[in-house]
Amino acid sequence: MVEPLMPDYDEERSLLQESSIVEGSWRLNFDRFQLSSEHKEKKPPRGIHDCLGVFGPEDNVAEYYQQQVEMLEGFTEMDALAERGFIPGMSKEEQEKLAKSETFAIRISNIANMVLFAAKVYASVRSGSLAIIASTLDSLLDLLSGFILWFTAFSMQTRSPYQYPIGKKRMQPLGILVFASVMATLGLQIILESMRTLVSDEDGFRLTKDQERWVVGIMLSVTLVKFLLMIYCRSFKNEIVKAYAQDHFFDVITNIIGLVAVLLANYFDDWMDPVGAIILALYTIRTWSLTVLENVNSLVGRSAAPEYLQKLTYLCWNHHKAIRHIDTVRAYTFGSHYFVEVDIVLPADMPLQEAHDIGENLQEKLELLPEIERAFVHLDYEFSHKPEHAQSHS
Repeated sequence: MVEPLMPDYDEERSLLQESSIVEGSWRLNFDRFQLSSEHKEKKPPRGIHDCLGVFGPEDNVAEYYQQQVEMLEGFTEMDALAERGFIPGMSKEEQEKLAKSETFAIRISNIANMVLFAAKVYASVRSGSLAIIASTLDSLLDLLSGFILWFTAFSMQTRSPYQYPIGKKRMQPLGILVFASVMATLGLQIILESMRTLVSDEDGFRLTKDQERWVVGIMLSVTLVKFLLMIYCRSFKNEIVKAYAQDHFFDVITNIIGLVAVLLANYFDDWMDPVGAIILALYTIRTWSLTVLENVNSLVGRSAAPEYLQKLTYLCWNHHKAIRHIDTVRAYTFGSHYFVEVDIVLPADMPLQEAHDIGENLQEKLELLPEIERAFVHLDYEFSHKPEHAQSHS
């Protein structure tokens, strides 16, 4: 639980003391509060319960305390930014070493995807299995999505301040939307072909012993390589590398389903091969549909999570003692990053130069946060007026 380090103090006084007591006591301060060690420790997963999404009372309590840990860690990070002007972290040498490791993980994943895709194309040609073809389509998705991420990242880094004054951060989600539409069409085509095979009177599906050895050998090798890559990529905290780890995990699942469908169709009944292809195609369409929804939200300007807005509000209040009120704090998606709008209230008789410096310094602090693309700070002398940009609220 959250425990005060000095229980004799009133909680409200510990958060915001009278400014006449100590210099800097106008700041919000959570240093007097900490979580007990038993709640800081992460609980081990509960196996099948977590996989099925079944949560008991102890899970809800653990989730609550995990939120408290993350909140206090976020406030500590904002305190460091407010006081030092930067977020403490690894040294430059450590960052460069980590960046090299992450780049290596991404490169080896891309190279493996190309080699394994070629192997699965060969397995598809040798077997003629619709399930293997559907699994190969999933590998094609991996290659093309990696290319899109690379191309959009290159485009975003190529700045053109006159043609694109606010940057090209929306290039990545837009490219993913176009790509997902093409992949959904291919998945639908596989479903139609599988259904046509189910209702047709064509000859049964059979593999020779030589074909079976090739298909089983290739699919098992691909699955093993993907499993090892998944374990390796999961050791990183970088979001892109973690995305590759998740992608490798999905490939392990689709490869196993495709191989099982082929063997069942070969030894038991023909219809199992097109049914396996339909399952894989539906899985591919579902995966990319979720990706589309996620990227649509990033394009339309969805609000940041309340916990993130809480951190920004905390940072704004602790920025300068002259701030009387915080009128508005907004953060909304702009591609893969956030745009932030902050309205703060300063004394009406404050000189323009001083007010400008306070607002500009706050803007620079906000833009130091890695999730923020651009911050806008509006200065006001009262907060009883209607909200700015009222048409956006009507």
